[in-house]
Amino acid sequence: MSGRPEVLYPLFSELTKLDGIGPKTAQNMAGLGVEKPRDLLFLLPFSGIDRTIKATVQGADLPNTLTVEVEIGQHRPPRNKGGAYRIDVIDAQIAFQLVFFHARGDYLGKLLPTGQRRVVSGKVELFDGLAQMVHPDHVVRTEDAAQIPTYEPVYPLTAGVTQKPLSKAIANALTLVPELDEWVDPTQKNENNWPDWNHAIAAVHAPTSSADLAATAPARERLAYDEFMAHQLTLALARANRRRAPGIESRGTGKLRNQVLKALPYKPTGAQNRAIDEISTDMANGQRMNRLLQGDVGSGKTLVAFMALLTAVESGGQGVMMAPTEILARQHLEGLQPLAESAGVVLELLTGRDKGREREAKLTALNEGKIQILVGTHAVFQKDVQFLDLRLAIVDEQHRFGVRQRLELGQKGENADVLVMTATPIPRSLALAQYGDMDVSVLDEKPAGRQPIKTALISDERVSEVVEHLKSAISNGRQAYWVCPLVGESEVSDLIAAEERFKTLRAILGDDTVRLVHGQMPAAEKDAAMADFVAGRAQVLVATTVIEVGVNVPNATIMVIERAESFGLAQLHQLRGRVGRGSAASTCLLMYKAPLSENGQKRLTVLRETEDGFQISETDLQMRGAGDLIGTAQSGLPRFRVADMENQTALMDIAQSDARKLLHDDPKLTSARGKAARVLLWLMEQDQAIRLISVG
Repeated sequence: MSGRPEVLYPLFSELTKLDGIGPKTAQNMAGLGVEKPRDLLFLLPFSGIDRTIKATVQGADLPNTLTVEVEIGQHRPPRNKGGAYRIDVIDAQIAFQLVFFHARGDYLGKLLPTGQRRVVSGKVELFDGLAQMVHPDHVVRTEDAAQIPTYEPVYPLTAGVTQKPLSKAIANALTLVPELDEWVDPTQKNENNWPDWNHAIAAVHAPTSSADLAATAPARERLAYDEFMAHQLTLALARANRRRAPGIESRGTGKLRNQVLKALPYKPTGAQNRAIDEISTDMANGQRMNRLLQGDVGSGKTLVAFMALLTAVESGGQGVMMAPTEILARQHLEGLQPLAESAGVVLELLTGRDKGREREAKLTALNEGKIQILVGTHAVFQKDVQFLDLRLAIVDEQHRFGVRQRLELGQKGENADVLVMTATPIPRSLALAQYGDMDVSVLDEKPAGRQPIKTALISDERVSEVVEHLKSAISNGRQAYWVCPLVGESEVSDLIAAEERFKTLRAILGDDTVRLVHGQMPAAEKDAAMADFVAGRAQVLVATTVIEVGVNVPNATIMVIERAESFGLAQLHQLRGRVGRGSAASTCLLMYKAPLSENGQKRLTVLRETEDGFQISETDLQMRGAGDLIGTAQSGLPRFRVADMENQTALMDIAQSDARKLLHDDPKLTSARGKAARVLLWLMEQDQAIRLISVG
């Protein structure tokens, strides 16, 4: 697998080798993501123009693109400079005019000689009751009529690139398409009536009607599958690679876990028990675990994670849990400390704030195995952090940890099992794209005793009513969050809004009652404000961003979100999940500025109607698209050119099982189909996968 297969060389050559593409056009094409002939093949038309020849423009729905044979009449050059040059023509039934601007008469005289017949194609419009075709797209002799495509594909354009030269370049790139051996499973291919790869590429650029442009057209579907397949093969290779690395068998005795379960005031849900079993089975076998624990807000991920950490300790090893921010790391510590105490396990926190002697002491204790469970930020990955016997690494991921980072984590040399937790319910298609290399456990039940949260939409004109509601709740001993809007691009304007709200609430509710947290505060002040709220010394916490509010305060029963329409759905769902954690009924008030856009209305209504995070995330995906949902740039999400992640989940599912089966049957990709799959990986530029095979 040393280098790119020779059969693909022409597709990866210079663009300027194609007809009519000079250095300038090549530069402009980069705006379409086109850098080589291969990219032109995957630049598909998004619509088409019907250019079948009609007898006449009479009776046609205008404006419309029409193709007719005409007899050319009189030329009428413009009377004044810059005016229109008109040519009278007549089709089988009616006379109309061809119109040109800034045209040279001698050129038009040759192109459209009076008395001769030509086939013209272009947009026909009515102007003062007279039909006109302005600047026809095609003018050919009658015997050359076949040169005009009956259905002409329309491509996406960018500055400096127009349809004609682009179509020409694509036609030219199509002459370079090689025949490739088949990587698709034959049964799969026959059942779906998919063409060979080279025929599929030719077909998508030569649609004969709008049906050929649909994602379900066999040629398009095949190419979408190829993209998914290449991506899923990469993930499956990463998965197989990790599984080849020797794991550690961590068989727990159950002793510590039973102590914790006895101390709990509730019973775990069925989903929690299932996830705990899946994880302990993975930990006990000799392969490295690489599992995703996916759960909605308040589905009890912490308990499942802690049970996994205890399994590591029971089998004589250590566990580490990593959170994306200091506040969340501290919160994990607070959540786990009482559980650890009930099992007599030593739990410690390590963050970037640990300095000097204190840090030294922790590192020594860790190295000697005296600390059994470490909780921290990414500081736990620094070079000088050495475990005596690390068995399990848990990453609380919050979308900051893509496939690439997971590969790096695996390369740290430790054979520890890896469990990634995410609190964002991820739609199936995104889970496949982002976590296709992992095995997945889902927590889809709420623990017993969780109170439903009442969600209401309220216009910000009624803010005084909201404050009154808050007042009476506080007098009943309750606490509340007040999340301020995302005002603008800058944190500064967000801050001003929060400070204003903080002042008005303090004036009404009393100075001691309200605290403020925002991103610009020194960490110590932030922690102090948080601590006051957690301890109940303050009743209202005003916050700018979601991230600051990772705290768990069972007594907080009201969540007010100002300008809720400025937040994303998933974000709102996460925020709402900060209340409803105790035994009292909770409310979430979504305040919006009227009038709401249709989209804003839809988002807030979905929230009001359901608390099911998975349903909410599917809606979010449909409304915003995958890239937007998790910010494609940093998410490590693949960018597909043909495939549509939102609407072709079933196809991605098939690609995943095909990729895993192919690698199971042919781990080194040396069979005929395996070799074809290698060519696919080169064709789809899956460099990561190529590296994995060449090493493997």
